[in-house]
Amino acid sequence: MYHIGEQVTGTVTGIQPYGAFVDLGDNTQGLIHISECHYGFVKDIHQYLSVGQALTVVILDIDEFTGKISLSLRCLEEPKAVTIDQPENHHKHYWTSRNVHEGFTPIADRRHGWEQEALREFVRK
Repeated sequence: MYHIGEQVTGTVTGIQPYGAFVDLGDNTQGLIHISECHYGFVKDIHQYLSVGQALTVVILDIDEFTGKISLSLRCLEEPKAVTIDQPENHHKHYWTSRNVHEGFTPIADRRHGWEQEALREFVRK
């Protein structure tokens, strides 16, 4: 019986565009999805795996209803640190509307005019 997180050895029995099937022995087969082959983008799974290749994988998941086993090679790799080179004198510029006048006036400035207009309308009726 296999357990999630367990490292097992197997042999690649088939490769599809979406992943590779691995024979784990005892008539048990698992799938390494293409996203679990390697850190980063994998354009062609054939760059990393070939039929008949023996390898060690980690069990990611076991479907309790179907018994399908999901495997990973990526879990055994060290993740690559991604660094972005930035210049030392890098200044961020933020846009502000401090100096932009869009034509709006405050409510307090317009209130007197609105009151006068409302009174004129009220007197007419």
